Order: sequence, then C-alpha cells, then structure tokens
Amino acid sequence: MSTQEISRGDWTIFFDTFSQQHAGWLATLELFDPDVGAQELVNQRPFEGVSVSSGADDDEDIAINFGGPSEDHISHLVSDVTHVWLERTAEGANAALEIESADNSKTLLRFRSPVPPEFVDGVVSP
Repeated sequence: MSTQEISRGDWTIFFDTFSQQHAGWLATLELFDPDVGAQELVNQRPFEGVSVSSGADDDEDIAINFGGPSEDHISHLVSDVTHVWLERTAEGANAALEIESADNSKTLLRFRSPVPPEFVDGVVSP
C-alpha cells in the first residue's frame, strides 16, 4: 500500500472526482479519537460523496455522506481539518481516505472492495 497526502488547495477538485468515481460503493467510516478511542460510525453503507466547506475563521470542514435511493442518509462532518491522505493498494486502487483534524482525531473511510475505478466503470450507478 502507498499513501499520498492531498494538498489543501486540491481538496475540492480531488473530492469531486473521488466522489464521482466511488458513488454507490459500500464503505465503512471509523473515528480514531485520542480521548475516546476507536469508534465505527458507519458500517457497509453506500457512499454518496465527500465535500469541503469553509467553517468559522477559515477552518476547513469536510462532510462525508452515505445512503442509497431507498435508505436513510447519513452525513458525518469532520471539523477543522488539517490533513487528508489517500491510501492506495499495490494495484493502484483507492483503498482508504484518512482525514485528520486539529484535535488529532482521524476519520477513516474504507471501501469494502477496493478496485481501480476503470474496472467498474458503468457497473456502479450513482
């Protein structure tokens, strides 16, 4: 596996592309908080997308959304984001997205079956 940090200036474009490529994929969302420990927030739900919004004092917030046409929607907001990393498999597939906040908590989005998007083009509909 390899990990690449996504620079802050590229977050909006990266998340738009990432969301389009993985819409509908089953994903799990975990929170690793130094004070509370590890918590699973979402388990194997259809991924809808990730988006960036500016918070107070120019802090960056990231919303991660889940749900499907017949399911309740879940939205998780990560506040005061400092770093974003993309983890890829040896084959180049996106395996996980790690988002770090100023409070040193980390949010991890993992796909059930990471495969390169070109292998599922046209198979998964948003």
